[in-house]
Amino acid sequence: MRKQTIRDIQWQGKRALIRVDFNVPQDDSGAITDDARIQAALPTLNYLLEKGASLVLMSHLGRPKGGPDPKYSMRPIAEHLAGLLGRPVQFVGETVGPEAEKAAASLHPGDILVLENTRFDNRETKNNPEMSAQLAKLGDVFVNDAFGSAHRAHASTAGVADYLPAVAGFLMQKELDYLGGALEEPQRPFVAILGGAKVSDKIAVIENLLAKVDAILIGGGMANTFLRAQGYATGKSLVEEDALETAKALLAKGGDALHLPVDLVVADAFAADAHRAVVAVDAIPDGWMALDIGPASIAHFANRLAGAKTVVWNGPMGVFEMAAFAAGTVAIAEILAGLTNVTTIIGGGDSAAAIRQAGLDDKISHVSTGGGASLEFLEGQVLPGVAALKDK
Repeated sequence: MRKQTIRDIQWQGKRALIRVDFNVPQDDSGAITDDARIQAALPTLNYLLEKGASLVLMSHLGRPKGGPDPKYSMRPIAEHLAGLLGRPVQFVGETVGPEAEKAAASLHPGDILVLENTRFDNRETKNNPEMSAQLAKLGDVFVNDAFGSAHRAHASTAGVADYLPAVAGFLMQKELDYLGGALEEPQRPFVAILGGAKVSDKIAVIENLLAKVDAILIGGGMANTFLRAQGYATGKSLVEEDALETAKALLAKGGDALHLPVDLVVADAFAADAHRAVVAVDAIPDGWMALDIGPASIAHFANRLAGAKTVVWNGPMGVFEMAAFAAGTVAIAEILAGLTNVTTIIGGGDSAAAIRQAGLDDKISHVSTGGGASLEFLEGQVLPGVAALKDK
């Protein structure tokens, strides 16, 4: 997937209008609790500054309802960015309009301006052409470095590219190189690990990957639906009854490539202090529920991962938010971190959180910054924010 990048533009004296993903978590006081997404954008910003550009940054933050909300203002984000870059960062209290245009027009090479939250304008999520055109007045070239929002056809992610030349930032390029490379030209054996609660969330991913991978390892709540489809009693485990026929069809289509857990950690309640036990998949007690994969499943999955050359992981193996049911997810993270001469890709969301919690993200080839975006990419969908970029 060869898209033009910021390396393909002569930046001296140009204004870069950059869509970043600064949708970072904050505590009740507004303090940022995890700035990983801001840190991830720094290579792009520093490169553009070195090349003599001025920067206009835009991002959404949180889910404001119906208009501006001080709780979701980008002002604290701009202040935090100034500290990371060690240089002044200006802020303007609107996304588009006269003030934003005046602030952008006054920028000199090396200056940085952060716009107010894109979602304070209700036209953003409707990909409104008028808003897209107004955004385009703020820059000379559009840079999309927000892979985490690339699956949304919004004015700031896709629409603005109708009015400005559009190229990828380094973070976007890295996502496309790793995820695109895995799907288009993987080193083999290629193994996918899929978890999470629902089969219905991953049907399209499984169907797309079955034609590309050598094995798919399935854990998490979604495994329960597959086990029920095989005829096992699953107690009070989460099962998607309306997905059973789909699960049967996927099992038939996948054959030996689909690998399910062989044992499970079960509990008598959905609680951290519940009574729990490790049982075979055909021995879940009545009234109990499966909340993690068991040690034999971990060993089985480890065997399938041994010798792999490309691994993609999306979704936890159990209710990893509770320490009592996190062992399977942590074990998979540790197995991946210990592989050598392998391209390991974490598909964002809960898997990325698990890797970070385990302190192993530096042992992984690529941890995606996009949960929903990486999932849709793995499904084989064309992402609007990617499609809008100029081809090489």
